[in-house]
Amino acid sequence: MSRRTDYFNDPAAPKANSIVPAVTAFVVNDAGDVLLERRSDNGRWGMPGGVQEIGENIAGTVVREVLEETGIHVEVVGLVGIFTDPGHVIAFADGEVRQEFSLCFRARPIGGEIKVSSESFAVRWVPRAELDSLDISPTTRRRLEEGFRNAEVPVIS
Repeated sequence: MSRRTDYFNDPAAPKANSIVPAVTAFVVNDAGDVLLERRSDNGRWGMPGGVQEIGENIAGTVVREVLEETGIHVEVVGLVGIFTDPGHVIAFADGEVRQEFSLCFRARPIGGEIKVSSESFAVRWVPRAELDSLDISPTTRRRLEEGFRNAEVPVIS
């Protein structure tokens, strides 16, 4: 059983009881491949990221989470968008039901080597052409599309 269940515009979804600032990182290497992990909490492929901790700024959250989850050191270089869809709720095994509040940052790799963490089954650089063949949530697909679109103005939704 997964430790989290994502609901997307599902009338049967439980009611949200929290909103937590979280980040995801859109990290692309020189070959144009995007850094993804196959998450251990739901088995799907996603961008590295996580919750901001007290005492750190949001860029620090991105750097810490990417390093912890993938072994890759990154530098934050921009904002893809702010994603706060109330139709996307995440139910955790402990009873928390979180409404999405995700800041998706553009980051570039500056070092490190890929490694798997306790939060992932696999971590790898994925060519853009392979994305359609992977099990990726609808909200992550949207963030990836917006990241590759590379608009000057971040998405706010």
